[in-house]
Amino acid sequence: MSEEIRRQKNFWDAEQEAFDSIYSRKKSGFQNFLDSVFRKDMYERYEFTMKHSEPIKGRSFLDVGCGTARYSVEYAKRGAARVVGLDISDSMIDTSKKHAASSGVADICEFLKVELFQYKPEKKFDVSIGIGLFDYVSEPLPLIKSMAALTSDRVILTFPRLFTWRAPVRKIRLGLRKCDVYFFTRKQIHNLMKDAGFARVEIEKVGKLFCVVGHVGKA
Repeated sequence: MSEEIRRQKNFWDAEQEAFDSIYSRKKSGFQNFLDSVFRKDMYERYEFTMKHSEPIKGRSFLDVGCGTARYSVEYAKRGAARVVGLDISDSMIDTSKKHAASSGVADICEFLKVELFQYKPEKKFDVSIGIGLFDYVSEPLPLIKSMAALTSDRVILTFPRLFTWRAPVRKIRLGLRKCDVYFFTRKQIHNLMKDAGFARVEIEKVGKLFCVVGHVGKA
């Protein structure tokens, strides 16, 4: 495990409960209000991802950096045939399994504590996603290429935008907690997706993020 991955693992092991509460809304009314204002694009990226994942029913999904499985479980609830979530955090994987079980989709979902480069599935997935993943990856191209190689239809990714007021605030706040965070321009993302070999790429600005769909195969 690299030093970067080790730091990320330690950070997310500690942050699991706080992170999941953004989606569960198990906070005070005022805290939920703050999330709705300052983390609005986290909810918007969720809607973007589900919309651009269609059709979901009967298909297979790979969720890289699955966190607490909010996306994975939703795929299963919408009729996905198979969902695999990968994460490096023990607490994230444990919580993912609990969410799948409590939602009645444990038989559809599988959660593995493993880095993507070490994961060797028997066949490709229809769709792979990396939501909130590249905020914390210093060299994204190898990871994007690996996701493309495991996917037959499309890859859906998000990247935090560089030129926003939130970028320096996050950089300082997370830096103090020894968590590296990275930001991107549209051009950088376009070049990354091109270098990864996608036939067609869609980049949409969503709040302070870029939401990206990379289509595998013919343009």
